[in-house]
Amino acid sequence: MDNSARHAYVLNVMAEDRPGIVALVSREVVYAGGNIESCSQTVLSGYFTLIMVVCFPEPLAMEDFIVKLTGASESEHGLQIMIRPQRRTPEPIDLKDAENFVVSCFGPDTAGVICRFSALLADKGINIVDLYGQLRGDQFVLISQVQIPRRWDLAMLQADIEQLGRELGFTVRLQHENIFIATNQLRLTRTVNPIHATDQK
Repeated sequence: MDNSARHAYVLNVMAEDRPGIVALVSREVVYAGGNIESCSQTVLSGYFTLIMVVCFPEPLAMEDFIVKLTGASESEHGLQIMIRPQRRTPEPIDLKDAENFVVSCFGPDTAGVICRFSALLADKGINIVDLYGQLRGDQFVLISQVQIPRRWDLAMLQADIEQLGRELGFTVRLQHENIFIATNQLRLTRTVNPIHATDQK
């Protein structure tokens, strides 16, 4: 789409989870003459959430679009929709100045865990770009993708994070994103291969 005619909007959708919501929303964007530039979707405790950056060649009649999108949903559990103009295109953090890491934490469910960890990162100017937390039995798992400025001494940063973990009774690990991905791919391969081998017998 020609950037000179770009009218961009941030679209948020929430609903009780069911198949077909992404297809429904994306279809209505196309019908309205729009293009999806980026999106992120997840299901949390049975609730579907979606955020998209969508752009159109002409200004969008936002209220009309919401009415059409809501009316296109046949479920009795309707969509909750919010749309607003994208005020500006955020400048991504230059990876010459920062690197992507993953902080994983797990331990007994305790009030304030996310608050404490996020405050520590914020105080150090570390941006959280993705966050996942889930209670599993009496254990809470928290995984965050963060962008750490290169000026930070990683050993000192890890010591600070681990100290907070000890205060909360949590096990904490700081890994470069590439190492985290490679490690988890290896675990997946080790889990899947024996199943395939059994199926082939």
